[in-house]
Amino acid sequence: MTAPAAKAARLRGYGAEVRVGGATQADAQRAARTFMAWTGALDAYTHDDLLTSAGAGTILLELAAAVPDLDTVVVAVGAGGMFSGITAAADSRGVRVVGAEPEGSRALHAALAAGTVLDVEIDSVAADSLGALRVCAAALAWARAADVHAVIVDDPTIIATRRLLWDRHRIAVEHGAATGLAAVRADSYRPRPGERVAFVLCGANTDPADLMATV
Repeated sequence: MTAPAAKAARLRGYGAEVRVGGATQADAQRAARTFMAWTGALDAYTHDDLLTSAGAGTILLELAAAVPDLDTVVVAVGAGGMFSGITAAADSRGVRVVGAEPEGSRALHAALAAGTVLDVEIDSVAADSLGALRVCAAALAWARAADVHAVIVDDPTIIATRRLLWDRHRIAVEHGAATGLAAVRADSYRPRPGERVAFVLCGANTDPADLMATV
């Protein structure tokens, strides 16, 4: 499985029993459903939950409060739960949303092109957090309703941007969290002159030991 050891260790430190298995998020989700059926455990995979997405939408409220004349927010897209909430909140306030995906994990792009949610192949350094086989239906609906500008970023730029955040700002994030800023650095999205742009840097449960890795 692509889950970083640092994440698993943090969960075990909180007293959780962590079972790691499968090569993809989809494998892990299938195993989790089997475990739930056997034990009656609750499903915590909440990317497609309305209330969870609404909670994520408060990120935009905080950004808008900090930057009253905010024009655009760039959000990395995986399964689409956080993206949906932020896009809903942004759309109601006239803030543009740019959805950034790794080149090797482009479920939103595929859904927009096909007009429906569908599975994609995953092959990206950011797969541990953005490696969903498909976006949720709400993500596709909000991307269309809010006329989201969807962009693609290659892995080398994501890696370099993650390292830049550490070298210059001492911010340690996952590769997925660096994807939004990477989109601007790679000119996948080029802000207009004077445009005020915010980036969501979430996902601090990463291993600082690999910040200087090149692959």
